[in-house]
Amino acid sequence: MLKTIKGQTVIVTGGSKGIGKGIARVFARQGANLVIVARGEESAQQAIAEFHQHGFNAEYFLADVSNWQEMQKMAEFVREKYGRIDVLCANAGIFPQASLDDMDPENWDEVMNTNLKSLFLSVKAVTPFMKEQSKGRIIVTSSITGPVTGFPGWSHYGASKAGQLGFVKTAAIELARSGITINAIMPGNIYTEGLQDLGQDYLDTMAASIPLNRLGDVEDIGNTALFFASDEAGYITGQTMVVDGGQILPESLEALEGL
Repeated sequence: MLKTIKGQTVIVTGGSKGIGKGIARVFARQGANLVIVARGEESAQQAIAEFHQHGFNAEYFLADVSNWQEMQKMAEFVREKYGRIDVLCANAGIFPQASLDDMDPENWDEVMNTNLKSLFLSVKAVTPFMKEQSKGRIIVTSSITGPVTGFPGWSHYGASKAGQLGFVKTAAIELARSGITINAIMPGNIYTEGLQDLGQDYLDTMAASIPLNRLGDVEDIGNTALFFASDEAGYITGQTMVVDGGQILPESLEALEGL
């Protein structure tokens, strides 16, 4: 166990399912006071019920992460409840597919608001409380899609994820003197609920393009977030870590043949 996590207050946006839920589970298992932020009450209740069954200290806060007033209320709620905010995992995101021909400005704005604007708003909401403590950890869930790779139908998603990394670099400089670090995780193909309906053949094809020959688990991302949140990572800020099983390494599928 990383010595600095137990008893700390951790916020995970988009924490009711997928990667966010995996991140939340990792922190809860380490004894954190966990608050997941979500828009859907049913999925939030289900996640919290699961955490409570395991004896974890967790609750949810319903909010639209792209709304400034709601992010302020979220931060104030957590501060009033626990007295401090130690860690923000800015994970909320959507990834609807739309080609450039089919995408309209509303589609673009929805993705940018949920993925990129929400990062700014959630960080702006929690950092005043972190500055009072002269310490804080912010971990951003970005992606290899956009910063490193591309995929048809995800130009808006890729732009938002690349934009997150630009935000992290300057935010790291501005927040450093207050004892706050901010770093980003860039997941590759991670197995979540959203992939379950795609069929085994599709999953096998995805795994075949990864040197470790498997999709990642949500807790692979959670474990990386846990490290970034720790005192042991206190001298790391403004950085990114790719967690993809080596997916971006081969220059072509032929590089994996015969392995």
